[in-house]
Amino acid sequence: MYLRRALFALCLAASPVALAAAPVPKDQLLQPPANADHFVVVSEAGKHGDEWRWTLPDGSVAYRESILLRGLVFEQDEVIRFDKDGKPVSFVIRGVTPSGDSAETFAIDQAMAHWKSPVDEGEAPAGQAMYFPYGGAFLANDAGISTFLRAGAGGLSLLPSGRGTLEPSRTMTVTGPAGPKSIRLYFLKGVNQSPQPVWLDEQGKLFGFFGGLGLLPAGYEGNLKPIIAAQEAAIAELTPAIAKRLLTAEARQPILFRNVKIYDADKERFVEGQNVVVSDGKISLVGTALPKLPAGAKVIDGTGKTLVPGLWDSHMHVSDDFNVLSEVALGVTSIRNPGGSIELAVSQRKRRAEGALVAPETFSSVIIDQKGPLAAQGSLTVSSLEETIAAVHKVKDAGLTAVKFYTSMKPEWIPPAAAEAHKLGLHVHGHIPAGMRTLDAVNAGYDEITHIYFATMQAMPEEVVAKSNTTMRLLGPGKYFKGVDFNAEPTRTVIKTLADKHIAVDPTLVVVEGTLLSEAGKVSPAYTAYVGTLPPATERGFKSGPLPLLEGMTRDDAAASVKHMVEYVAVMRKAGVPIVAGTDGSGLELVRELELYVEGGMTPAEALATATIDAARNVKADKRTGSIAVGKEADLLLVSGDPEKNIGDLRHVDLVVLDGAAMDGDALRKEAGFSGKPK
Repeated sequence: MYLRRALFALCLAASPVALAAAPVPKDQLLQPPANADHFVVVSEAGKHGDEWRWTLPDGSVAYRESILLRGLVFEQDEVIRFDKDGKPVSFVIRGVTPSGDSAETFAIDQAMAHWKSPVDEGEAPAGQAMYFPYGGAFLANDAGISTFLRAGAGGLSLLPSGRGTLEPSRTMTVTGPAGPKSIRLYFLKGVNQSPQPVWLDEQGKLFGFFGGLGLLPAGYEGNLKPIIAAQEAAIAELTPAIAKRLLTAEARQPILFRNVKIYDADKERFVEGQNVVVSDGKISLVGTALPKLPAGAKVIDGTGKTLVPGLWDSHMHVSDDFNVLSEVALGVTSIRNPGGSIELAVSQRKRRAEGALVAPETFSSVIIDQKGPLAAQGSLTVSSLEETIAAVHKVKDAGLTAVKFYTSMKPEWIPPAAAEAHKLGLHVHGHIPAGMRTLDAVNAGYDEITHIYFATMQAMPEEVVAKSNTTMRLLGPGKYFKGVDFNAEPTRTVIKTLADKHIAVDPTLVVVEGTLLSEAGKVSPAYTAYVGTLPPATERGFKSGPLPLLEGMTRDDAAASVKHMVEYVAVMRKAGVPIVAGTDGSGLELVRELELYVEGGMTPAEALATATIDAARNVKADKRTGSIAVGKEADLLLVSGDPEKNIGDLRHVDLVVLDGAAMDGDALRKEAGFSGKPK
């Protein structure tokens, strides 16, 4: 998943260093002295990079970051200058990220704050507000955290806009080269939809954090798992109150949706003037008849609205309890988590069953990747076939449903590992290891291809296939796929094989649209409708730019290839290839994914099937959910509008029924951190 640094950048600041007109090369960035504070960027898969902090002769604080994450390169430096009270008054960020030049500046001049980032620029009276940067080094968060801590419970106003507070939580003891340390967990609230966990030491200085990636002092990496467990437990203490407010006895009373247009997913059609009854967690009536309802039943007038099965996001990496709550607020009642923490998946499943967590039903898999510098963060890393087989058994023993192989796996490990997974009843999907093509993965035992670009790999030149465990997996198809003929070899055989063997494809077209076609400073189409409803720092992240192009490649090439990929999805589905809609993002992108399917040639009814009944079939849950039919679980979404005419109306969530519990759309949005309805 593309790393959006702006969602958690807290670095403030400054520098006497001047910005260049082009990205500063790696060899010209500041180099840390031997006595610099050294931190490491880590995940459960291992180390991904290094960061350093030191003080310059003029008293400014310098930072250096060097990260290699699945082929994504971050090489940056940053210098912060403070006033006598410890307030940042200027900074400069230089270097490169996967989006290109990371140059960003902030300074205060005569009580006016001025800033320029890769996505915006502006000025405002400085006052007591703190500038919240778009990018920068993870370790430079320390300046922002210190400022939040000094502000106390009242929090801080932020520039360009917004407000944040830092609230204390639990403490724990960690061990490392300097001996035991007591650290305290804080939650930064107001900056993102979810409270952001950070850990401070006894002096109130940043110790580290974890949020998909972690930052810890060198030598303290062994504390990562206990830190993750402690912050997940702390978050789990915040969410039962939300469940208590939403999952009430009243929410579980019988409901009649009267005179409502419904989406019949089983037949891929919309039907006018239907009555639908929900009782005891099940759908008990669908049709034109009007039944006698028990006392206390709620009647909802469906005029001008559409009732559809609860949506499925078939590619959602679950990060925390608020992440899944947000999905419910978006009308998603089932998700497929294609790679996440085993411990979090087991915990959420238990708490959801107990009624202590508002979350979609989740079908979880775990990423398995070869240990090394390109290993996926959060994966189970392996170094041999024997370890791969053991990892497959670990997934099964945890009660999860699938394994997801990744791009750095040795190709020869896949067939025996997939066979073992199938023997255990597990679904096999994933990225395609570098050096393998689409049909190689199918022949090795894949049940599903993850991402549209891996479904193009059969037609890619060897230079792309050999490096598909880097950004080449996106950029290669972005350069070459525009010229691929669906009716010619090898793609014709790919389509026929996928259809004949019922191999599903999880396209995530929003990923290629975002990484290849986005424009720095402009909101990506996936997020336009939500602008104004989320924290400003989060919305600023919606303006990130695309990946830098390959030599000899133009944006016109990328646009033509993306358009061809969009058409490819519709062509595959028409040929009988199962398509399941997913986001590989926050969930906000799901309806945009369906809009792209319609742009590619599907009808709205066909597109909606990929996010309802087809997704349920993919995990063998279609007999009990995924469509509006008598006897099925009551997982429903009532939207204002008519998605048969405009599939974008699926964003207008009016009511969500989750396992028979009806929750108001406005109430859900409020609990999930939205300030209002989408456009």
